[in-house]
Amino acid sequence: MPLVPAPSPAPSLAATRWQGLPPVASAETVVLVLGSFPGAASLRLRQYYAHPQNHFWKILQALWPQHPLPPAGADDHYARRCEWLLARRLGLWDVYESCEREGSLDTAIRNAQVNDFARLHGHCPRLAALAHNGAESFRHAPAALASLESAHPTRIDAVRLPSTSPANASWSFDRKLAAWGELMAAHGLL
Repeated sequence: MPLVPAPSPAPSLAATRWQGLPPVASAETVVLVLGSFPGAASLRLRQYYAHPQNHFWKILQALWPQHPLPPAGADDHYARRCEWLLARRLGLWDVYESCEREGSLDTAIRNAQVNDFARLHGHCPRLAALAHNGAESFRHAPAALASLESAHPTRIDAVRLPSTSPANASWSFDRKLAAWGELMAAHGLL
């Protein structure tokens, strides 16, 4: 049974401690994209990569142009995008379950609680790679791998990808696309 986001109320903007989003993954997931923690727009909408300037969805659409991404705007567009993502054998989650933060920058994260990656045991038997979306996520690669590999039948790669965040202006869209495409091709997803 796929792990997909369940509807939940948006958090209060006055809260100092933020709760992250649930994993989006299935038994077919080969690559699990791990961000650090959702930005303010994503938390408000309860959707991964909801900020319109984030390159995440644009990069994925560029990798699979033959499979149009459900457009933003419709009431069910996020659920349809999650289905689209799962059909490409990708999953989404974050390294942090909760944290304190003002704004959306990783540098502002304080008192973070790391997700329990063991929750994925048995749910993602084909998992071959953790695609860390940026440096903050990649800091937790050893712990995530140790948790997953303890009950996983095959080796799992951990790869640091350039962040798709608009704050990562040092990488052009084309450079980000090339790096993301290389990982997807290496795992037979292109």
